[in-house]
Amino acid sequence: MNIDMIRAAAGRLKGHARRTPMLNSPFLDEIAGRRVWVKPECLQHTGSFKFRGAYAALSALEPTVRARGVIAFSSGNHAQGVAYAARLHNVSSVIVMPSDAPALKIANTRAFGAEVVLYDRAGESREEIGARLSAERGLTLIRPFDEPEVIAGQGTCGLEIAEDAAALGIDQADVIVCCGGGGLTSGIALALEAEAPGLRVRPAEPQGFEDVARSLASGEIQRNARTSGNICDAIITPQPGDLTFPILKRLCGPGLAVTEDEALDAMAQAFLRLKVVAEPGGAVALAAALSRSQEIAGDNVIVTISGGNVDPDIFARALARL
Repeated sequence: MNIDMIRAAAGRLKGHARRTPMLNSPFLDEIAGRRVWVKPECLQHTGSFKFRGAYAALSALEPTVRARGVIAFSSGNHAQGVAYAARLHNVSSVIVMPSDAPALKIANTRAFGAEVVLYDRAGESREEIGARLSAERGLTLIRPFDEPEVIAGQGTCGLEIAEDAAALGIDQADVIVCCGGGGLTSGIALALEAEAPGLRVRPAEPQGFEDVARSLASGEIQRNARTSGNICDAIITPQPGDLTFPILKRLCGPGLAVTEDEALDAMAQAFLRLKVVAEPGGAVALAAALSRSQEIAGDNVIVTISGGNVDPDIFARALARL
């Protein structure tokens, strides 16, 4: 993985991915005690940053390989990104999804034209199911985060952050990134290392599932004891990736962990102050900026809202907190 791959991915994504803005609200600044700059990837195609990596990976395949179709496993956002990217390339896609994934994400993945295969995440292995179907049908597996071209695609978000920070005169800041397996976090970290070395990436996760934070603290990959049971489903993974963790270990600052209530509060504030819809997992970086101000240094903080694919009942829970 290197910056040249990220720049090449940016070239392939040009005209296909949305250039998301950098948003700010004085109300959020007051809560955080510093200026908060929000990168709303919930406004990206399919409602999350995952479209970047999915399109980058599919567009990098040899045409004859791509034509045979692709397969992916995901709780929802990578699923939708791959399904839509496959549709844009006019190839078939099979998506392995947990049966307890949000109904909206399952429905949207099917609506993009994918064949959805459901599994029990407590008793079945998505990796085994994906490997079997890939072998049986000749499909190319597009991994959700431990895939070089996927990481490169996610890194294009970091290139945009670097450009926008420079335009705002920000050369020193923490960049808090919603983190599951580490694809977005490592991609952004690589991009900022090259383009804005004064910006330090820090992963944000839900409490009880902060495998990346624990891994960074120990210097070795740590696993989560559980992989379900939290509303931040989009960013819950068993452990950091084998490709992503060395990047995270080299480039990232300490991780931050937030509660479900803090994620819901951040969702409510994002809607009230920015008119942006965030899902719980997509709101943890903003939650960290708003509720962990004593753990953040500097006059500015940059955060990602990584996704907005939230079921109405969960969103109603968040808004009820206002």
